[in-house]
Amino acid sequence: MRIQENISLKPYNTFGLNAHAKYFVEVESIQDLKEVLSWDAYPDKFILGGGSNMLLTKDLDCLVIHLALKGIEIIDQDEDEVLVKAYAGENWHQFVLWCLEHNFGGIENLSLIPGNVGTAPIQNIGAYGVELKDVFESCEALNIKSKTVETFTKDACHFGYRESVFKQDKKHSHVIVSTTLRLSKHQHQLHTEYGAITKELEAMGITDPTIQDISKAVIAIRESKLPNPKEIGNSGSFFKNPVIANALFEQLKINFPDIPSYVVSPNEVKVPAGWLIEKSGFKGKTFNNYGVHKKQALVLVNYGDAKGSDILNLAKLIQKTIQQIFGITIETEVNII
Repeated sequence: MRIQENISLKPYNTFGLNAHAKYFVEVESIQDLKEVLSWDAYPDKFILGGGSNMLLTKDLDCLVIHLALKGIEIIDQDEDEVLVKAYAGENWHQFVLWCLEHNFGGIENLSLIPGNVGTAPIQNIGAYGVELKDVFESCEALNIKSKTVETFTKDACHFGYRESVFKQDKKHSHVIVSTTLRLSKHQHQLHTEYGAITKELEAMGITDPTIQDISKAVIAIRESKLPNPKEIGNSGSFFKNPVIANALFEQLKINFPDIPSYVVSPNEVKVPAGWLIEKSGFKGKTFNNYGVHKKQALVLVNYGDAKGSDILNLAKLIQKTIQQIFGITIETEVNII
């Protein structure tokens, strides 16, 4: 392992922000990770995965440890199901494609989500009616203090909407090194009811879709709405969809009769943050070399050499405006560094 100094993190974050790491090292095995975490010469350390769910607002005056653990393996299976283990450094979308090549179903709706496998449980990633927790079996995480690898079951992860124990109690104490999913081998349970999947399948001339067809439909929808991070810097959805009380929703319907919602409990509904942002006048708005994407209001973008602090200030302005207009607090989905 080689320690590098003053390394630009622009290639390592999907926003394409040119923050720098004072020290940088890449680890390709759990043993390497244990060793690096034991280095007393670098007391301050930062774990970096795929860089898809963070906003760098400053240079990192510490040792940045880039997780590059690779590998996919079948660890158990029967006639109906298979347990597939993937290591933290595997690209999430490439892992989805690997599963589809083997006709393993369950994560086809999660196609084209940016980032790596290691960060998927942290966020409990989700899209088009499916969340990671729906197929999650377990994950292995290295205890930073004891340097032992611990296994976390689904219950132990305390999954919620874009939430897990790794964003809360275990945020600074554990590093996910692998994730194991329970996937179907045949008689796949298809999820086509959410968003525009059914319409896209119809446009493709498909009436009896396979999991591969659903993946292709999801990819087409995402590509039509979301900017490619390789072309326009972004981190996907920047905000969570807020969950509000029915009483507030009914009150809002008086002034905003077209406000959409999804029932989450007898007393609460989820309101699309993108709709709130668009109604607030931010969709497609640009500020010099950054702004809000013209096709998807949930996505904040870096059009050039924007600073992370600029994008953060824009996010705060959006939050403040929505609070003033709707009385709703929207939270960021990305991690602010």
